[in-house]
Amino acid sequence: MTKTVVVLAGGPDGPAGLALPPGATVIAADSGAELGGPVDLLVGDLDSISAETLAGIAQVERYEAEKDATDLELALAAALRHEPERILVLGSSGGRLDHLFGSLLVLAAEAYAGVQVDAQLGAAAVHVVRDERTLSGEPGELISLFAVHGPASGIVTEGLVYPLCGETLEPGSSRGLSNVFAAPEARIGVERGVLLAVRPSGSVPAGS
Repeated sequence: MTKTVVVLAGGPDGPAGLALPPGATVIAADSGAELGGPVDLLVGDLDSISAETLAGIAQVERYEAEKDATDLELALAAALRHEPERILVLGSSGGRLDHLFGSLLVLAAEAYAGVQVDAQLGAAAVHVVRDERTLSGEPGELISLFAVHGPASGIVTEGLVYPLCGETLEPGSSRGLSNVFAAPEARIGVERGVLLAVRPSGSVPAGS
C-alpha cells in the first residue's frame, strides 16, 4: 500500500464527497480542516478556522500571520516529515487567483521531487509529472500540460489525441493546452524538467 499523506487546503469550492485513502495521515492547512473528516495535524496561522473545529483537533502547529510561506506550503512541508510516497492535496480551485497560482507552483517545487503529488482542486485534477506517469481519464476528456520552473524537454506522450514526440514545452507557452484523452490511459514522459498535468473536469482517485 502506498504511504499517502493527505493535505486539506481551504477555499470556497472544495471537492465534493471527501474520500481519503485508508490509513492516510491527514494534515489540514488552516481552514482546510473545515472540509470535514479526521485531522491528525492542523498547520497555519488559524485566521480562517472556526473555534469549534479548532477545539476538535489535538495536534496544532500555529504560525504568526506575518510569515514567509502560505498555510498550504507549511502543511506540505509538514507532510514531508512523514516521509510519504504520495501527497494528495484536496482543496479549492476558486477564491483568490494569486493564491491558486502560488499553490500550483508550490505543488511542482523541487522539495517534493521524490514524492508523487496529486491534487483535487474543486472539480479539477492536477498531477505533477516528473520522469514518467500514466494517468487515467475518459476518452474525450481534456488535459493540459504546462512546464513550470523552467523548460520541460524530451516530452513523449501516448494515449492523447495530439501526441508529443520528444518535444520541449516552455514556461509561458500555451503549446500543451487543451489536449484530449484518446484512450482510458495516457502515458506522459519527460526527460528533463517538470510538468503540471491539469484535467479541468478530472477526478483523482483516493488510492491512485
